[in-house]
Amino acid sequence: MATYLYRLGRFAFRRRRLVVLIWLGLLAAGVTGAVTLSGPTAAGFSIPGTESQRAADLLHDRFPQAGADSATARIVFQAPAGQKLADNPQVKQTLARIAATPQVAHVVDPFTAKAISPDGRTGYAQVAYTVRAAEVAPEANDAVEAAIAPARASGLTVEYGGEALQPSGAQHLTEVIGIGVAAVVLLLTFGSLVAAGLPLLSAIIGVGIGVTAITALSGFVDIGSGTSILALMIGLAVSIDYSLFIMSRYRHELSTGLEPEEATGRAVGTAGSAVVFAGLTVVIALGGLFVVGIPFLTQMGLAAAFTVIIAVGIALTLLPALLGFAGPKVFSGRLARLRSRRGTAARTAGGLAAVPDGLPAQEAERVTVGRRWVRFVTKRPLVVLLVTVIGLGIVAIPATDLKLGLPNDSTAAPDSTQRKAYDLLSEGFGPGFNGPLIVVVDAGKAASPTSAAANTAAAIRDLPDVKVVSPPRFNPAGNTAILTVIPGSGPSSTQTSDLVKSIRTLPRHDGAEVAVTGATAIGIDISDKLGSALVPYLTLIVGLAFLLLTLVFRSLLVPLKATLGFLLSVAATFGALVAVFQWGWLSGLFGITGQTGPVISMLPIFLIGVVFGLAMDYQIFLVTRMREEHVHGAAPKAAVVDGFAHSAQVVTAAAIIMIAVFSGFILSDQTLIREMGFGLALAVLIDAFVVRMTVVPAVMALLGKRAWSLPRWLDRILPRVDVEGDSLRTQPPAPPREPELVSGGRDDGH
Repeated sequence: MATYLYRLGRFAFRRRRLVVLIWLGLLAAGVTGAVTLSGPTAAGFSIPGTESQRAADLLHDRFPQAGADSATARIVFQAPAGQKLADNPQVKQTLARIAATPQVAHVVDPFTAKAISPDGRTGYAQVAYTVRAAEVAPEANDAVEAAIAPARASGLTVEYGGEALQPSGAQHLTEVIGIGVAAVVLLLTFGSLVAAGLPLLSAIIGVGIGVTAITALSGFVDIGSGTSILALMIGLAVSIDYSLFIMSRYRHELSTGLEPEEATGRAVGTAGSAVVFAGLTVVIALGGLFVVGIPFLTQMGLAAAFTVIIAVGIALTLLPALLGFAGPKVFSGRLARLRSRRGTAARTAGGLAAVPDGLPAQEAERVTVGRRWVRFVTKRPLVVLLVTVIGLGIVAIPATDLKLGLPNDSTAAPDSTQRKAYDLLSEGFGPGFNGPLIVVVDAGKAASPTSAAANTAAAIRDLPDVKVVSPPRFNPAGNTAILTVIPGSGPSSTQTSDLVKSIRTLPRHDGAEVAVTGATAIGIDISDKLGSALVPYLTLIVGLAFLLLTLVFRSLLVPLKATLGFLLSVAATFGALVAVFQWGWLSGLFGITGQTGPVISMLPIFLIGVVFGLAMDYQIFLVTRMREEHVHGAAPKAAVVDGFAHSAQVVTAAAIIMIAVFSGFILSDQTLIREMGFGLALAVLIDAFVVRMTVVPAVMALLGKRAWSLPRWLDRILPRVDVEGDSLRTQPPAPPREPELVSGGRDDGH
């Protein structure tokens, strides 16, 4: 593989104009498609094969007037203390204005529906739309806001919530901070504005292609509202990291006296091999989400995997082309010269005597901290390992209380109208009114559909934690009825979850079939489905990645250690998620607003996939260099020390960049994105700095030569992929070629 990538890197360097034009053409095509072909994103969840989905499908077929697919909203009114809503004419006037706003089908009067609290101060109106939630236009939301303004001015408290009136999900400018931090880290790493700018430029082009392609695809298939954001988050982070690894190796090759073209080829042939396998592990982890069987989760995984594939292609082709344009002075600059002088002075003073002979003065200073750290770890490997594992175990303890659920208005920001509407309903009617259950009675085979529906309603009223059961409402054919059940507890409570299960296990009356749907039922079904898919998913991604790492490292113990380290990272991350989002510990420190509640149901399995891929990234980049030293004759401990010293600074920079990019999403309006940003940032922090830079060298020191052992029969079967670039070391540098003609001119980079 190293030889093929070496040739690819040299080709991209020589034919740089052609390569850049191809990538810019793809970006232009993506932008054009996004502008002309994009469609609305979907905000709902589809979970085929579950009871809640079957109930929703039955409603769509038998009860289209119920608007099962249409968006809904809830307008909550509260009169001032000592007054009643019935005495204020603004309520009916406001509802009339809302009914006249765009895309509204009808409004249910709270007085007619008896949706008034016992004290007469609070009431709510249900608003049904003619379109799905994702298709509600911003102008329609603005019209609702304008319609309720006079009522607020008159002294009424008016708030609203529901899927139709959710925030647009526009991203905060704080996400730009991640790119800014990445620029600073790259500048400090390479000491040159040009060298720092190339990974950023290539990453922006790659992410632009990926996100615009996903946006264009939304015109043909339903794409979740968070899909492109997650693709942006992951694609941006890995794009910068992969380019950083190749740039760092390119600098090393230049320092040995190679010409830029040869140095580019060797950088792509060595570091590029690690990038390919690192990208494969991420793609396996994300693409494996299809085994869960939930379409929107599969979409997220495939979209993110697509951006990772683009990132790998960008790092292997576009970056070498940009290096060709930058020329041999890519690392020149005042900061680079200053660092070089300091490194030379330190070497002269004997301060870096421990640095291996032949290491360029410019790099000597940067490996000192890493070398000292790894020597400390390898001198006391057992003690360091025990302390680290025990510490991560303590952080993971809150994960034992992990509760899952779907986001609702209770987790919105305290000053948002959605959260205020939720609190008003809880205060006036009880928390269960924020999570009504929809019970569908299929009485087509019953002798008396009316009797079957009435008996079902009576049986539900006798169940614990039931506050209200509405009278059955039949479709025109008279064979399907809807019951609205109001629990006594909130939508995220255990009591409501138990109620859903109790309704589903009720005896069937007169042959009628009963199904439960609604947000709470959907949340329960998603949690159950994700729980049942977790073991197959882990088996798939861990098994495939284990085989891949065995192929890369030609070892069984190294992949096993990598997998166990990943489990430590995930457990500690889940513990921190529970402590911050579920228990509320230190939430203000991270700028997280809103009420505490369950962790989003799909987050654990998605986080496992992403973190596994990223963890294997650092494993490959760090341990590949250790194996390279071992293959070239270094003793086991020396190979660990030297390999760590060469790669620690680059892995540190890559981890800081990833943490910065992910942290920028913590202030997102979307709960899934907010929790995902926090979880990924923390997982990278734990995995890179605790597991990979502490646990890995400690375990490698304890294993010694056994770390690289492989049964002979397996060694004969496995193909050799030459990730270390051995084939390149045995061949002399190729002579530089004359630039080839492109578009009628010489492609000389000038």
